[in-house]
Amino acid sequence: METFDVVVIGAGPGGYPAAIRAAQLGASVAIVEKERLGGTCLNWGCIPTKALIGTADLLNRIKHAQALGITVQGVGVDYAAMIAHKNKVVAQLTGGVKQLLTANGVKQFTGVASFKDRGTIALGDGTLLGASKVIIATGSTSAEPGFLPKNDRVVESRRFLDLDRLPGRILVLGGGFIGCELACMAALLGSKVTIVELLEDVLLLLDPDVRLEVRSNMEKNLGIRILTGKPLEGITADEKGVRGLFGGETLEADLLLSAVGRRPVTEGLHLENIGLALDARGFIEADEFGRTKVANVFAIGDVTGKTQLAHFATSQGITAAENACGGRLRPNETLVPNVIFTFPEVGTVGLSETDAKQQGRAVKTGKFNFRGLGKALALNETAGFVKWITDAGTDQLIGAAAVGGHATELIAEAAAAIRAELTARELGRTIHAHPTFGELWMEAAHAVHGEAIHAPPRKK
Repeated sequence: METFDVVVIGAGPGGYPAAIRAAQLGASVAIVEKERLGGTCLNWGCIPTKALIGTADLLNRIKHAQALGITVQGVGVDYAAMIAHKNKVVAQLTGGVKQLLTANGVKQFTGVASFKDRGTIALGDGTLLGASKVIIATGSTSAEPGFLPKNDRVVESRRFLDLDRLPGRILVLGGGFIGCELACMAALLGSKVTIVELLEDVLLLLDPDVRLEVRSNMEKNLGIRILTGKPLEGITADEKGVRGLFGGETLEADLLLSAVGRRPVTEGLHLENIGLALDARGFIEADEFGRTKVANVFAIGDVTGKTQLAHFATSQGITAAENACGGRLRPNETLVPNVIFTFPEVGTVGLSETDAKQQGRAVKTGKFNFRGLGKALALNETAGFVKWITDAGTDQLIGAAAVGGHATELIAEAAAAIRAELTARELGRTIHAHPTFGELWMEAAHAVHGEAIHAPPRKK
């Protein structure tokens, strides 16, 4: 039996950075992955979806290039070629992860890992690994409701991304981030898409003004039909298609994409062998340092039930590795930007306006529209806005939202500003290069105090 200072279970965006960081600190490290290096994010989530969404966005830009003086004829979509490109990108990145782990001296094992005891990890082939510390990073998988029929025409996101042909009619069950992203991609490529969401609106974690901007563009510009407030019932599927009832209306499509959430992956870990129980929702509890209730066992990422985002898992993994390797304990970062690759894009960080008000905080906001920005007009990307949320008493920036072109990139500046505890006046006085999209944040910071230069004054 080989013995290691740290054994990491799961090689996704939380696990493999944890392994590398532990190795950088001088620990002997092993990592166990049951499928592919990179986990869900790299193989069946973040990266493949963005490869397809990016291509769909390019197609949309080409179709609207005439507004900029460019005439394009004969544009078509080869979806199989798009999938091939997606697969090539994934293969390159998974290969890169393997090279990084190897270069850092991390020993890699393939198989399902389980706890034999607190210091021993067993693999399915009988291999045993001794471990002084263990970091659980097994992630999450798509939740598949039991009421859905078992049929090739009913898929979750992972199977959807492996289709070599895009159906003409798609029914999306769930109006969260995953459902809306893939709905936008399919609609941009020509599919007729209907979203059914049980709750009163899609993307409910967003402020109402941000949500309205996204939904209106999805409906008006992409032709996506969005139905909310009722369940999809009586779902059936056969070789001819899928059907379901929304209220009194029958909905029909060639494919149903289930995007109703994710559940933690804990099966087979045999946590009972180390005296570790799951919480009421099925997640592994971990504190702000990544520690579980078992002294030598840490847990990070989606399996902990906290913010289920790849970049947060990476941050958690690095922190857990540092804490597992000794030294002064450092807590997880708590300021987590969120990006949604819908049409238009969305980026948020910190407190939303809604959450701040629910906490009883007095806030002031500053908003600036893309249509007031020179760079946005020059590129014909005028939909959307950015918004600061500030503490009314101190002027400190406590939250931000961007909806529009490049929003997923723009949110990085807002995250840095909030983490640095800047005020709206400090951000507004920071010179931003012209003409750039970054000027949106400067103008919105001035707007907090009614002093935006390139927007009409507020009505008194």
